Amino acid sequence: MGRLFGTDGARGVANTELTCELAMKIGRAAAMVLINEETERPKVLIGCDTRLSGDMLAAALGAGLCSVGADVRLVGVIPTPAVAYLVQAYEFDAGIVISASHNPFEFNGIKIFQKDGYKLPDAVEEEIEAIILDEVRVPPVKVGAEVGRFEFAEEEARKDYINHLLTTSGYRFNNLKVAIDCANGASTTTAPKLFEYLGCDVHVLSADPDGININDNCGSTHMEQLQNYVKENHCDVGFAFDGDADRLMAVDENGEIVDGDKTIAICSLNMRDKGKLAHDTAVVTVMSNMGFFKFAEENGIHCEKTKVGDRYVLENMKENGYMIGGEQSGHVIFLEYATTGDGELTAIQLLKAMKHSRKPLSELASVMKVYPQVLVNVKVSKIGKVRFPDDEEIKLAIQKAEAELGDTGRVLVRVSGTEPLVRVMLEGEDTAQIERLANDIAEVIRERLI
Repeated sequence: MGRLFGTDGARGVANTELTCELAMKIGRAAAMVLINEETERPKVLIGCDTRLSGDMLAAALGAGLCSVGADVRLVGVIPTPAVAYLVQAYEFDAGIVISASHNPFEFNGIKIFQKDGYKLPDAVEEEIEAIILDEVRVPPVKVGAEVGRFEFAEEEARKDYINHLLTTSGYRFNNLKVAIDCANGASTTTAPKLFEYLGCDVHVLSADPDGININDNCGSTHMEQLQNYVKENHCDVGFAFDGDADRLMAVDENGEIVDGDKTIAICSLNMRDKGKLAHDTAVVTVMSNMGFFKFAEENGIHCEKTKVGDRYVLENMKENGYMIGGEQSGHVIFLEYATTGDGELTAIQLLKAMKHSRKPLSELASVMKVYPQVLVNVKVSKIGKVRFPDDEEIKLAIQKAEAELGDTGRVLVRVSGTEPLVRVMLEGEDTAQIERLANDIAEVIRERLI
């Protein structure tokens, strides 16, 4: 993990950890690293989610870019995957999203995409960090006519992104009753129109952002509202996005959650039926449920496992030519259509699987059994995150849990790449047992790393 950039960009509490000064420096350094010296007037796209601090950081980031001669197009509130798509479609030199995804509103972050729509590799992030923190190079400040310009194109960008998503469907879903939870986030500007254009009977929840209520008891991290709505209103399916709409959690017609693992299982089978599952392989992370691995084995689907983080899933997919991959949390990548996780695109692919099979989502999701899983998030200090890998007491607690579970379960303890947390995950056949063991490990972590 880098000094500024985690597994999904630079993040922190806006105006204390992620300051305007830092945003400006990131803009200058990114321009130096990403933009070809032969480019006479570099162009950079900037979008954001609905957080109160988004405009402030966009202005600072844009000022940094303009100060080194880059032109900036601000597209306002728009999903993260829209920026990844549009930077290619518009042939810009870079795209930047200001968002902290599923985190509370006081946090914000900066994600950078290259001109090909892919997130920055670790080496490039490290080069940007070295410019900012070590001053290995000094950004070339421009004057006079060489200073960059701002332009605004919000409605055009949203329209172009929606049109792109429509081309991935191949079907209309007339009269299908669909509930969508926009998390009071970026999908409020695109998802309602998208599903209307697809012919759905659309019911919209949590689409009134005020800068503060993003992810607040709604969206993909708080599913109760959508589950209840789908059941009470007899919807065919429900879709919940996170704050920047790069992940999706679905709800079947009975109000049961269909997470990223089940989504990948459903779509992998549908792609295989259509001859589109390259090498009969899906890529997931070590956090995927045991049930997914058993599903893959039973259905003759090869499974590649990576570290946690959609960037590592994507890296494996690109290197080996695989077409689907993702995370239990709802980041799902369809490489035929996108260079990053895209919640709205994923929802379309689930609708396509329902249409193609003529089955309800509950029946499609039954192909995978979910094993009991417990996840405990332990808040730790910054120093604690650094000390975690070498702490012998924590290692011993993990070993004891593994010995008790044996072959009936597994233990995974890791540092979060985006928050000051250590995540303790256990799976097994006995819920009470894994809850007890997870809490035992968590207690040791609290004692050692606070």
